[in-house]
Amino acid sequence: MKSLKLNGRDIGYEDFGQGRPLLLVHGFPLDHTMWSEQHPLASERVRVIAPDLPGFGRSSLRGDVVTMEQFADDLAGLLDALGVAEPIVLCGLSMGGYIAFQFWRKYAARLGAMILCDTRAATDSPDAATGRRVMAERVQREGPAPLIDSMLPRVLGATTQRERPQLVESLRGVMMSNPPRGIAAAARGMAERPDMTAALAEIRCPTLVVVGAEDAASPPAEVRAMAQSIPGARYIEVPAAGHLSPLENPAAFNAAVTEFLEEVAKRH
Repeated sequence: MKSLKLNGRDIGYEDFGQGRPLLLVHGFPLDHTMWSEQHPLASERVRVIAPDLPGFGRSSLRGDVVTMEQFADDLAGLLDALGVAEPIVLCGLSMGGYIAFQFWRKYAARLGAMILCDTRAATDSPDAATGRRVMAERVQREGPAPLIDSMLPRVLGATTQRERPQLVESLRGVMMSNPPRGIAAAARGMAERPDMTAALAEIRCPTLVVVGAEDAASPPAEVRAMAQSIPGARYIEVPAAGHLSPLENPAAFNAAVTEFLEEVAKRH
């Protein structure tokens, strides 16, 4: 695990392999370790960069509300600090997908391709946004345990819950280790995120859309419709996986990403 200072704050990240940068952006309320099964993607042609977003893991808190645009700005700053000037492939899961949309909106010239995992373009309903804000206040008062207890059964597929109890407990540990203020700040930021549905037709970079077949948080039908709205996007459904498809079925996920990266390399 490496770290650097960005605008006076610590940013923790992993960085290995060489070649085209693949920036892996974790979901909520996780950290870079959710990409532990994607280490094999690094090679002589692919450089994997997996940061902890501000307020998670080993990265300092950014503020009491962190918008998806601010997270995208931090990713651009990290790339600058690492001297990455060439177009990247940005892979974001769930909240990481929300951030990917804002990165595309602000930094399209830095984006060679995009991988959207178990995420959605639509914003929260008013009730859902209110629920996030209420949950943020509760997390700051009581810690993350109530959030995690309600989240885990919803984000993990039935196959994982039945067959991989060790993964369930490992994820619980990662979520519990994140600071309540960081979790709350990101939750408030997600509640404010803009609706990107109308912008999907404007995306021009190669795009892979991935969803777990058992994803209850971002249902496959909704994710498929999102993919169909992005010109030329490829859609992949990962079997025996829920909302955390890279962890729940890494073999299928990595195979899809590897094939996509090879296609992208042929275009450039």
